[in-house]
Amino acid sequence: MRRRRVLRNLVAGAAAAGLSIRSDAAAQSPSKLGEIPRRVFGKTGERLTVIGQAGGRFPLISDEDAIAVTRRALELGINYFDTAASYWDGHSEEIYGQVLPAARKKVFLTTKSTKRNRREAETELENSLRRMKTDYVDLWQVHSIQDLEDVDRVFAPGGAIEAFEAAKKAGKCRFIGFTGHRDPYAHLEMLKRYDQWDTILMPLHIADPLYLSFEKLVLPVAVQKNLGIQGMKNFANAKLLQSFSARECLTYVLSLPIHCTAIGCTTIGQLEDDVRIAQSLKPLDKTQLSALRKRAENIKGPMLEDWKKNTDAKTAMLRHEYAGG
Repeated sequence: MRRRRVLRNLVAGAAAAGLSIRSDAAAQSPSKLGEIPRRVFGKTGERLTVIGQAGGRFPLISDEDAIAVTRRALELGINYFDTAASYWDGHSEEIYGQVLPAARKKVFLTTKSTKRNRREAETELENSLRRMKTDYVDLWQVHSIQDLEDVDRVFAPGGAIEAFEAAKKAGKCRFIGFTGHRDPYAHLEMLKRYDQWDTILMPLHIADPLYLSFEKLVLPVAVQKNLGIQGMKNFANAKLLQSFSARECLTYVLSLPIHCTAIGCTTIGQLEDDVRIAQSLKPLDKTQLSALRKRAENIKGPMLEDWKKNTDAKTAMLRHEYAGG
C-alpha cells in the first residue's frame, strides 16, 4: 500500500475525530524552513543529508513520475541517492542515469548487488555504472544479507567480497558496505567476519526494538565501529502510519545515532512532507523515544515486520552464542 493512500485514510479518520496529523511546519513550503540537516557519514567523512531519496519503490509509478521525484529531491537539497541493481530490474538505476549525471559531483550515489560470487558481482557493477551513466559510485553494498549461509557465500573463495575489494581498489566505488532486513544476527556475523566495512544499512523504526531488533543488537556495534549508518523502513512499509504520524516515524529514526535514512518516496508531495520534517527536526530524548515504543506494543512482531524471519531454534542458538554462552 502506498504511503499517500494510507495518509489519505489517516487524514479522513483524524478529521472525523477532530484531530490533525499535520503540524504548522508541515503546512509551510520546504524552502522556507532552511536546509536539510547534514551529518558526517561515519568513517567516510562525507556529509550527507539526513534523508535520502531511495529508488526501491519506483516500480510503483511511471518513468515520468520517478524522474520528477528525483529532480525535486535535487532541488530540495538532498544529496544522498539510494538504489540497487535489483530494483525494477535495473530500471531504477536508469532513472537516476537520466537525472543525476548533471549533478554527479554534488551527490552521494549508492547502489547494491545481490550477487554472491565475484564474477557475477563484477558484471552487475559494470551494468549499474552503465545504467547510471557514471564511472564510479560513492558506495557499493552487498545487498540483502539473509542468513548465515548467505554470509558464507560472500566470504567463500571467489565470493562477492573479492569483487567489492577489487572495485574499491580500482576506484569504481569509493566505499563498501552491506545491507539486510531479515535477521540482525546475520548482520552481526557480517561485522564479525570482516573489519573493513565502511557502511551498514538496516531497518530502524518505532516497533523494531520490540521484535528481533536491529536497533538493540546491531546499531550499538555499528556505532562502536564508526560505520556510516543508514536506516530504512522508517514507516514499516506504511504499516506504522495506521498508528503513528509520518513526523513521529521519521523523527524517531533520526533521533537514533545514525547518519541518514532512505525514504522511498513515490510522489513529490511525500518527498516535500519528509523534507519539511527533516528541516524542522528536533531530536527526541530517551523518555520520548520510550513513549513511542510503548505505543507500538500492540502491533509489534512478524505480522508488522513481515520482512524479518520468524524466531526459531537457530535464532535462539545464535542469541546464546552472541551473549557469550
